[in-house]
Amino acid sequence: MKTSTGERLNPLNDFLFFKVMGEKGDEIQLLGFLNAVLGRTDKNRFTSVKILENKNFSPEIIGNKASILDVRAKLQDGSRVNVEVQLRNLGNMEKRSIFYWSKEYGKGIKAGQDYIKLENVIVVNILDFDYLETNNFHTVFHLREDTENRLILTDVLEIHFLNMVKWRRIEKKEIVNEPLYRWLAWFDKTSPQELVTEVINMDSAIQKAEERQDYILSDEDALRLYEMRQMAQMDLTSGLNQARREGIQEGIKEGKKEEKLEIARKLKSMDIPILQISESTGLAIEVVKKL
Repeated sequence: MKTSTGERLNPLNDFLFFKVMGEKGDEIQLLGFLNAVLGRTDKNRFTSVKILENKNFSPEIIGNKASILDVRAKLQDGSRVNVEVQLRNLGNMEKRSIFYWSKEYGKGIKAGQDYIKLENVIVVNILDFDYLETNNFHTVFHLREDTENRLILTDVLEIHFLNMVKWRRIEKKEIVNEPLYRWLAWFDKTSPQELVTEVINMDSAIQKAEERQDYILSDEDALRLYEMRQMAQMDLTSGLNQARREGIQEGIKEGKKEEKLEIARKLKSMDIPILQISESTGLAIEVVKKL
């Protein structure tokens, strides 16, 4: 669905994402997405998922920049899943992921029950900022032994990061053979319309997600909440950028070259343009490029 100006609406607006993927009745599209993330195909596919909760959205919740609109579900093997969209780098992604994993893990047992009843928990983070020093757009973490990486202590913890910034850098996207590529193409607001149409026609779960999204946003109240959430995210970005600018100026005023280099590295990891980093820190463009 597009705005009145012809711009495609953002499927990764977390209000819209929750409405499309996280409410009762959204099982088809959520199951298709989770199978893609977990690499489940053919006979290995999960065939059912239970969405664990619905949320009531008020303007106060939507307008609150700190409110979390995550999707919680349970797969047929008992594994619990938490899916969250994070569009801004708040500097706490790894600790945040562990915290939400631990909350979900703790919900799997009641007082007095045997620990054996604790269920595996899978956390899926969809990020629209660059994160982790790797070229892979999809990274997965488990509890492994330091020197023998094949030795996993337990499979109760599984954390996925889907990096949209690194995804966009891929020149040839394997949408025919890779279901996850199709989903990220649909999630990506910047995808050309012909690509969006192609993945919708290729994948029935994505087609269902597109239909659900159009249905939701045909309602004026839902569209208003979508726009409120967009504004809340823009306000958050503006606040972060202002704090970053103040930190940069203070660092430049007080810092030495090593401190300027560290500031430049952080800005580069946030995908700030090289020219802007150079102008802000006083470092030469070639120096910034090599960081």
